[in-house]
Amino acid sequence: MAVDRRGKLAEQPFTIRVTRDKVLVSFRGRQVATLTGAQAEAVRAAAAAGDEAQVQLLVARFTGNFKRGNERRGDA
Repeated sequence: MAVDRRGKLAEQPFTIRVTRDKVLVSFRGRQVATLTGAQAEAVRAAAAAGDEAQVQLLVARFTGNFKRGNERRGDA
């Protein structure tokens, strides 16, 4: 089982919205990923079990390092 060693997920920065066959992932209010297939099923199972810490860990692992290279600057 994965562990949040740095405590970054304690404030629960990720929110999920479950649709029929996808899981939409938002980070601090902005959608950053859409999970499908086995990843979506794993997140659904953790959410159904009520384990919010596990949901945060799974979503963090599945989204990866999404903030690198695709951030847009607001002054453009």
